[in-house]
Amino acid sequence: MAKIRMVYFAWVRERIGTGEEMVEPPASIATVADLVDWLAETSAGHAEAFENRSRLRAAVDQEFVPLDTPIGRAQEIAIFPPVTGG
Repeated sequence: MAKIRMVYFAWVRERIGTGEEMVEPPASIATVADLVDWLAETSAGHAEAFENRSRLRAAVDQEFVPLDTPIGRAQEIAIFPPVTGG
């Protein structure tokens, strides 16, 4: 699998300790949820940020998607908390 640019926002970024990183997941990673599970094993910060999947939202190549979305040939995946506004 090719490298993917991961982008993190708000408290997800704070817990991981960086706003973005390049990752090269194994070929077995098929969905955004698989990627989150794999990343959660890479550091304590990732584990803490990804602990509660119901509090996470994702975008693949800048399009909002559910976590069970296939990664395909994604170049960028963003992970962030639910957005509220008024």
